[in-house]
Amino acid sequence: MSLTGAIVATAVGVLLPVILSTSVGIVALALGKSSEWTLFGVLVISFAAAAIGGAVVVTVLLSRKHRIARLQADFIANVTHELRTPLTSIRMYSQTLEMGALNEEPEMFNNSVRAILRETEWLEAMIDRVLTWRAASKDMDSPNMHSGCIATTVQAAVDRFLRMIRGRDVDFQCKIDTEAMVTFDEQGMHSIVLNLLVNAFKYTGKNKKIELRLFDFDEHVVLEIEDNGIGFSQSEEKKIFDPFYRVDSRLSGKSSGAGLGLAIVRHQVILHKGSILVRSEPGKGSKFIVQFPAVPVSKGKSSAQNNEE
Repeated sequence: MSLTGAIVATAVGVLLPVILSTSVGIVALALGKSSEWTLFGVLVISFAAAAIGGAVVVTVLLSRKHRIARLQADFIANVTHELRTPLTSIRMYSQTLEMGALNEEPEMFNNSVRAILRETEWLEAMIDRVLTWRAASKDMDSPNMHSGCIATTVQAAVDRFLRMIRGRDVDFQCKIDTEAMVTFDEQGMHSIVLNLLVNAFKYTGKNKKIELRLFDFDEHVVLEIEDNGIGFSQSEEKKIFDPFYRVDSRLSGKSSGAGLGLAIVRHQVILHKGSILVRSEPGKGSKFIVQFPAVPVSKGKSSAQNNEE
């Protein structure tokens, strides 16, 4: 039975008897001249109220179950689609190499190998995303926090992203200028940067332009990732970080995904005691701004540094 059918059945099976019982209770209270009739009326109305409450609970549970089932179906469909895309490319290039058609064309041979490596990076990133979200949703992630400069970790994420988009026409600009110390988990920080970059790549059109900036500002380390993509409306701003949510498919075109990337980003930012905000307009791109609190520099250390200078 569909969700609508179940709700209609609940309404007919519960509300009709409740209305009749309530009517009887009201009549008993209004016309009853003894305490027995008054007690009877109160009991009937109480039973009716309890029945209504039970019906509401059943309806809410049915709606929740239906929503979870739909999200699971969408998740499986999206993940399957995202996995199939790189697998198809890997298979095509591998079969071409196996047939030996490119043995005498070294440039095309190398391009095919690079394409296989690139698509493998996408597959690995997708699997990492699913495993990261599974650990986060079940509170199984155990971050290894330590203090240090995040420049190297951010650069490592950028390098991986560049391997993923190798051979693609992307105007990518990166400026890393930070020396402040941050308490962070290396894998979590890597995940934040990579997921934001992948998100920017997926939701930009043919003339892709992505900029990453990392700098120190007002006792914080700020990460900005800006793109010239489709953007989104203000009403969607609160939804984009929800698990499995994807921007309107009519706008996103052929972009694929399970809707986990930004949910993982928000989870990791919270673990790092940071904050994230978005500036976006439909058709004018998006800018994600993440702020991490810098580790305070002790007075003793500052004095020592000044003496050295």
